[in-house]
Amino acid sequence: MAGFPNGPRAESAGDAPPLTRIDPTIPHPARIYDYLLGGKDHFAADREAGDQLVKLSPGTREGVRAHRAFLSRGVRHLAVEAGITQFLDIGTGIPTQGNTHEIAQAANPAARVVYVDNDPIVLVHGRALLTSSEEGMTTVIEADLRDPDHILTHPRVVEVIDFSRPVGLIMAGVLHFITEGDKPGELVERYKAAVPSGSRLLLSHITLDFAPQVEEDEFTKPYDKGPAAMVPRTLAQVTSFFDGWTLVPPGVSEVVTWRPDEDEYQSPIPGGGHAWAYGGVAVKP
Repeated sequence: MAGFPNGPRAESAGDAPPLTRIDPTIPHPARIYDYLLGGKDHFAADREAGDQLVKLSPGTREGVRAHRAFLSRGVRHLAVEAGITQFLDIGTGIPTQGNTHEIAQAANPAARVVYVDNDPIVLVHGRALLTSSEEGMTTVIEADLRDPDHILTHPRVVEVIDFSRPVGLIMAGVLHFITEGDKPGELVERYKAAVPSGSRLLLSHITLDFAPQVEEDEFTKPYDKGPAAMVPRTLAQVTSFFDGWTLVPPGVSEVVTWRPDEDEYQSPIPGGGHAWAYGGVAVKP
């Protein structure tokens, strides 16, 4: 299966060009994350929000990197151990090293990946940086996790993903931007229902379980000016997203303790004690 010519296809959620819809005065989770990872695609508002997080927890940068490393290990598990060949990565963020398609296509050059994010800057960089293997397919669309019907029926998505075969659903570091009013559990169930037996769900989520001394309002304040509030959740709440599916050992755990490589951070991580995030993988019976 040939890849898309000159890299992946990308489609905007709006009629205006993506760059004209980026507001540099409003911090966005994807750009804050990029800043904390040491990237270059962020604005002053994003840096200010990121610096507030670092001030609250000096280990934030290490925690973000540990969170990213969990994603890499999880995708590797899906591609190598589980044999998953197609991936729907929702809330992907700005492309950086170790993207889902790079890991998946290293294991299987014919792997297919769809990236989804609601920040138009992700669309811009996806066009330039997310180059697929010749045998596989990679595409990026601008869409919101809270609109599963749009994503699951999107022409680019159904062109790349065959929903009659197992799919790797990836929701890494995105559900903590979905408030209870948007019914995150129901949203996740909608995506889970759309994929067949043998599919996997890879999910990670911010928590304050490792920082009982930190007030939630203080922790989430850097995101108050942005388009998405942050909602930390407990172990029980994060585990509930996997309901009905079989968790892969070690189950839902702090991201640094989920099948860590020997050269990666262990818990506690340098500077901040913990990564403040849970992660897990489950298989649909």
